[in-house]
Amino acid sequence: MQPGRCVEAGLDVAAAGSEAETRPGACVVEIEIERLTVVADENRLVGMWQRVPRRLEASYRRASKRFPERRRLDTFGEVPESGGRAAVRSADVDDPVHRGGALRQQPPRRQSAGGHPQQIEPLLAGPAEPRQRLAELLAGMGVFAGTEGTGYRLTGVSDALRGDRPGSMRDLCLIYGDEFYRAWGEAAHAVTTGESGFERAFGAPLAAYLRRHPETGARFQRAMSAGSRFFADVPRAFDFSACRTVVDVAGGNGALLSAVLGANPGARGVLLDLPHMTTIAREQVGRLPGLERCEIVAGDLFESVPAGGDAYLLSRVLQDWDDDRCARALGNCRDAMAPGTALLILERVIPPEDRAARGDGALSLLWDLHLLMAAGGRERTLPQYRALLDGAGLRLESAAGLPLEMTLLVARPA
Repeated sequence: MQPGRCVEAGLDVAAAGSEAETRPGACVVEIEIERLTVVADENRLVGMWQRVPRRLEASYRRASKRFPERRRLDTFGEVPESGGRAAVRSADVDDPVHRGGALRQQPPRRQSAGGHPQQIEPLLAGPAEPRQRLAELLAGMGVFAGTEGTGYRLTGVSDALRGDRPGSMRDLCLIYGDEFYRAWGEAAHAVTTGESGFERAFGAPLAAYLRRHPETGARFQRAMSAGSRFFADVPRAFDFSACRTVVDVAGGNGALLSAVLGANPGARGVLLDLPHMTTIAREQVGRLPGLERCEIVAGDLFESVPAGGDAYLLSRVLQDWDDDRCARALGNCRDAMAPGTALLILERVIPPEDRAARGDGALSLLWDLHLLMAAGGRERTLPQYRALLDGAGLRLESAAGLPLEMTLLVARPA
């Protein structure tokens, strides 16, 4: 294959090959679907890969120390320099497709001797028709653009799935296509018993599993951040100007607290979360604005909550727990709050039945079932939240809508 240029993807030339090397700065974009990987580099789609037996490891490790062990199925055709497109000749899958189009940027590979990229010869042939069907599906879903005749190229959807893009949806797709996919595989058990599909699939509740698997925990936090674009609306929906200290309870990586502190330069923050999560939050200091004014505290909201805050944040926490655990968490928040202090709760609220029957709040209803699968949790109606707050000695003051069907509930000590 000769080097060229993919105008749509804006990628530089890189090599395609187990021993191929490209010049510094080259970039490879990889779409991973189950064990199949669709590789697009610079001006063309390079090919499909599958995991390889251990006996074939060595030859592929020479490609990159970080490149997963895969087996080549077939190659894509070259892209004419003027067209920036790739004629797909392969796209086979022998496992259920469940990861979606999760994109990842591979580290640059060096250029081979002679200055020309090397082409990997196929190690495993197969019928082209099923592979073409996959390519057509990806094009129909907007992951690729083009046809079999014109060739396929990357799109804006593909770009949003790249890990090196601001607001990337990569980790969100990965966790839904892996851990949450397996949790939904236990849907029959979950809806008949009320038990978490995740716990059934993995033998541990979601929170405990994330503690035991730090890499998955970090990916989970990045996925949560990808679905947190409503954070920027919180400082506009509530006036923090009189708040000197804002406490984020179970604050994760600090993205919400950063949004609040960034809009209120005179305030400082306290972030409380479990030890394995505070490690992730500390990594964000210097990256997320305002966190340099934040104290990061390792602790458990079911044990105690730091006192002294003028406002407390509780974002997407109650959704994961049953009423008894929610009552305990809210009670600890109430114990830490002085009279007049505000507790800001961010959750999706299920609309009344008549509105739900008209299609309002569809995302909240879907999320309600997803929480059963993922954490054994649930979304709640406004009366249900009011009852929880009343039981904890808190009074619901207001409810304001946010993007993505989120609701900001403001409560104060009764």
